[in-house]
Amino acid sequence: MTGRITTEMVSNTLLGNINNSLTGLERTSTELSSGRRIQQPSDNPYGASRVVDLQSQLDGLASYASNVQEGTSWENTATGAMSNMGTVLQRVRELVVQASNGTNNQGNLNSIAAEVEQLTEAVKQDANTQYAGQYVFSGTSTTTAPYQSGETDTFHGNEGTIARAIGPGSSVTINTNISTLLGNGAPSKDGKLLDVLRNIAVDLRAGAKEALSATGLKSLDANMETLSQLQATAGSVTNQLAIANTRIEGLQGSITASLAGINDTNIAEASIRYSNEQAAYTAALKSGATIIQESLLNFLK
Repeated sequence: MTGRITTEMVSNTLLGNINNSLTGLERTSTELSSGRRIQQPSDNPYGASRVVDLQSQLDGLASYASNVQEGTSWENTATGAMSNMGTVLQRVRELVVQASNGTNNQGNLNSIAAEVEQLTEAVKQDANTQYAGQYVFSGTSTTTAPYQSGETDTFHGNEGTIARAIGPGSSVTINTNISTLLGNGAPSKDGKLLDVLRNIAVDLRAGAKEALSATGLKSLDANMETLSQLQATAGSVTNQLAIANTRIEGLQGSITASLAGINDTNIAEASIRYSNEQAAYTAALKSGATIIQESLLNFLK
């Protein structure tokens, strides 16, 4: 038995083809407007899985980059504070050398002692430097000032370390234990900076010039060397963070390029495809209008 092709069959076939053309046209239009080839996983299952994987890697690198940036800012803040301490100590050393001169009377020594005491407070203020509301020299007690102003020189922070992850299984300690330099003042007799500065002021007021040149200057130089070592360590950490930042930026660029190759729309190619699909869709509509010419009788049946 020979089948008969009816008008309804022709209409359904033509309508299906037109809808397919319209679907392709709409998809290309969406691709152009969004800039992405893959609109849903079914478009390219393997490509979609790669996009998820690469995006996850980028998110992880963004977290490491944020840690590096914060660590660098923290380290720069601490380095600036220690640099100020170095300037202050250099001034104290000049004053000690000046006071050791036999031409100074007790009045001059008292004036120098007063300046040394002011400079001691300046050192403590630098030790209380903050970054983003956190004390950079207090160990993990970042909400507690390491030193209080005034005669009490006790360290109120702790020796805990603050680290930042800069890569898978890789982290760097960004804080400096300033108590190894400043100590706990004269009552502790620890020979550290605040103890030394307080003793220098006492010797000045007592007119003990020999103690200044024999003990005070030597102890001051030893603490200035300790400060230099802390600055060198901080500089090494800064360099490590800079290297990590360069590495992260390189990986981000490489992964972004791979992601773009998979998911980004080729504008030129998609534009040509859109033009062809639009022409085909328009032609299909015109052809359909020509092939299927409904009459009033079709609607009356």
